[in-house]
Amino acid sequence: MVMDEQVRVDKWLWAVRIFKTRSIAAEAIKKGRVTVNRNPVKSSRTVKIGDTVEVKKQPITYTFKVVGIIGKRVGAKLVPDYMKDITPESELAILKTQRYVMNGLRDRGTGRPTKKERRDIDQFQDYDDLFDEEENF
Repeated sequence: MVMDEQVRVDKWLWAVRIFKTRSIAAEAIKKGRVTVNRNPVKSSRTVKIGDTVEVKKQPITYTFKVVGIIGKRVGAKLVPDYMKDITPESELAILKTQRYVMNGLRDRGTGRPTKKERRDIDQFQDYDDLFDEEENF
């Protein structure tokens, strides 16, 4: 499980799939959105097992515990071997609230029709037009 004793923070963030690319991770670190043990860091800072990494991704701050050290990107199923998500419930509640506000509460059948509903409406209107034509004869 442990490749090295320590690895650069930008490389670790990329390897455990918190950021899509290492350059995006480095940019977030440069902008001050990443802290290790509550201290702002540079990309070259190394992480060790037991460190706490906080990543600010709007609208919340994710908190991760370093469980294993890895320098190569792994599949999503292997990520729990290297990190533990310890983000507080209060932060996750903010995320749920934002999703609720963005999507809104809309019952099925209200608002814009779905693609299937649109096809059904068009088919019904075409069928209705056939009866109108027959009445004209």
